[in-house]
Parts: sequence; structure tokens; C-alpha cells
Amino acid sequence: MKKVGIIRCQQTEDMCPGSADFKVASSGKLAFKEYGSCEIIGFVTCGGCPGKKAVTRAKMMIERGAEIIAMASCIKRGNPIGYPCPHFETMKKAIEKQVDGKAILLDWTH
Repeated sequence: MKKVGIIRCQQTEDMCPGSADFKVASSGKLAFKEYGSCEIIGFVTCGGCPGKKAVTRAKMMIERGAEIIAMASCIKRGNPIGYPCPHFETMKKAIEKQVDGKAILLDWTH
């Protein structure tokens, strides 16, 4: 079972408890289909706009055993508020540099 750290949008934190992220990870569906059932070992926010804390939080979760870092769909797709993060690409590239072979990076969850 792969261990996953999920980074979510801080702006949606008070509107979404992350239930769908937990459900798809544990059932191995949607973004996790290729990996099967996964265990979430960390569920953190990006730290707020522009998401600079996402990189250090990804590193922290990898150090604690995450094999997959997933950027929650609220960042890329704007679920549930319908407003995708304007800093998504910059944040993704910065996390990719940090992850660099230490973990798999998913840019969505559901």
C-alpha cells in the first residue's frame, strides 16, 4: 500500500473537509487508480496564496514516508468553489523539483 501526502488549497479548507480525497485514495480510484488502495499519512494546505509553503510541506511528508505527493483537485480544478488556483503551475513546478525521484507527484485527486 502506497503512502500519500495530500496538499490542498487553504482557501477551500472551510468549505471542504477533504472527504473525497480520502475516499478516492483509500479505494484506489481516479488519480490513485494506477497505485491501488493508498494510505494518507499527511493532509496539509499549501499555506495560502501564493502556495510557497507547499514545497516545504511536500518535503516534510516525503521525509515522513510519503511515496506519493498529491495536489488536491481544489488546487488544479477549483473544486468546490469553481476557482482553480492561479499559482497552480508555479507551485507544481516547485514541488516537482523538490520531489525529483523521491516520490510520485499527482496534480489532482478526484
